[in-house]
This record gives sequence, C-alpha cells and structure tokens, in this order.
Amino acid sequence: MQPRLGVFGGSGLYRVEELQDVEERRIETPYGSPSDAVVLGKLAGTPVAFLARHGRGHRISPTEINYRANVWAMKSLGVEFVLSASAVGSLDGTVEPLHVVVPDQFIDRTRHRADTFFENGVVAHVSLADPFCAELSRLAAEGARAAGAVVHEGGVYVCMEGPQFSTRAESLMYRALGGRVIGMTNMQEARLCREAELCYATLALVTDFDCWKTDEAPVSVDVVVERLKVNAAHAKAAIAYVAPRLPASRNCACARALETAVITARRAIPAEAIAKLGPIASRVLGDGE
Repeated sequence: MQPRLGVFGGSGLYRVEELQDVEERRIETPYGSPSDAVVLGKLAGTPVAFLARHGRGHRISPTEINYRANVWAMKSLGVEFVLSASAVGSLDGTVEPLHVVVPDQFIDRTRHRADTFFENGVVAHVSLADPFCAELSRLAAEGARAAGAVVHEGGVYVCMEGPQFSTRAESLMYRALGGRVIGMTNMQEARLCREAELCYATLALVTDFDCWKTDEAPVSVDVVVERLKVNAAHAKAAIAYVAPRLPASRNCACARALETAVITARRAIPAEAIAKLGPIASRVLGDGE
C-alpha cells in the first residue's frame, strides 16, 4: 500500500478515525526520528500516510519538531502530495474563528530551526516564489467547502517561532506586513517539501484573532482547544475529499524543483551526503555509488 497523499496533523488533529486497514510504521531517518509513528491506512478507498507533527498527546513544541525527519519519512514512503492541517490565528477581520484559510504565501519569522536538506558538501537553491502547490491548494479549498466550512482562498501565512504567542506590537506589525493568518509550523514544512519535490498545501484552521483585536480577549490555550474540535472535523472531511481526487500525474513545478537547483558539481559531492539525502534527491543525484 503506497500512499500518494501524506497528511501532517497539527494541534487538535492527532489521528484520523476514519482511516481503514490501519498500520503504524516507525521510520528512522538520517535526520533522526519523526514526531511519531506514521499511520498508514485507506481514506475514501485511497492509501494515505498520516503523521501527528506534535506527536500524539502534543508532546513536541513547534521549535522542537524534527521537520526534516517528518518530510524524509513521507518521501521514503512514496508520498507525492502533502496536506497540512494547522491551527492558526487570524490577522484579518474578515477571517473569523472556525473559518478555513488556504494560504498562497509565507512570511518567515522563525529563527532556531533546521530547514534544508542540502548541507555538508551539497548546495541547492530551490525556488520558493510560490511556496504552495496551486493544484493541491485548489483541492484543499474545495474539500473544506464541501465539509461546510467558510473558506478563504489565498493570503499570507506568517510563521513565527513560538511557543509563546505574539506581543500586541508584533501582531499589529504582521497585519501591516499583509499577513492574513499566523501560525508556528508550516514554513519549514513548505521549504523541505519543495526540496523533496513534494506538492504542499495548507488547511489553516482559524481558532482566534491573535492579540491585535482589542475588543477580543488575547489568544489563550483554553479558547484554542475548544475551537479545535470543530476545526478538526472540517479538516478530516476535507482530507477525505482530497484523497481520491488527486491528479493521476503531476505537471506542476513542485515535481521538478531540483532539476536546476543543485549548484554543487556532481563530482564534488561527497558520497555520504548523497546517501544521507536518500529519496529526497535520488532522482537528480543518484544513490551516491
């Protein structure tokens, strides 16, 4: 059972009960262990790989997530599409709690995270001009609407370091920069998925107004947790919609991201660097032998 769709479940989405023929697989990667076992199963008759990015029980903070291991694990399973379900705050007065945003851009405000596979003797520069896959994003928006959610297509996802929430000054700054939602996890996933030539899209599930809106109480964990229950239901239904509707072949730039990205001369790349990359770059670099 080779899954073409991988799902990263965020806060409040630690499992998908609708999965059938479930198998858990512990995968060790050259970058360490993923956040949890990858759960393989069928959703709407389609093989899917699910990984709780914070681990079941929410044990791993945004900065501590091993993003490289998570993406490497998905790629090693044969995944081609990765759909993220993530709790976010709204920076836009028209985007209310329990709405869903399918963003098309990022602003990166993280500082402490490994976010490339290309190091230790091999350098690659992939394009992130359009960091989300347009085709997968379109399907995700369709799925969220079919689930009954109010959906906003497009907008900037501001990825902050966390785990603390924003200061009010920061929140106002992010709005001034054009941010539509704010979260703590998706930027690294998008960067690494592009390097791995995976299509990536996000269901940004709105739980709060961050802290810019002075007529609302600042975001707190208890408010977020209560709203996560509704958001998780929308996300599961959207994922079930997307899974059987994936395109038979990929014609997007995501699938060819490495073709002109590796700048290091092939003869200069250490064999151990190629071996560590494994499935990430084998299409363009071979297996290191």
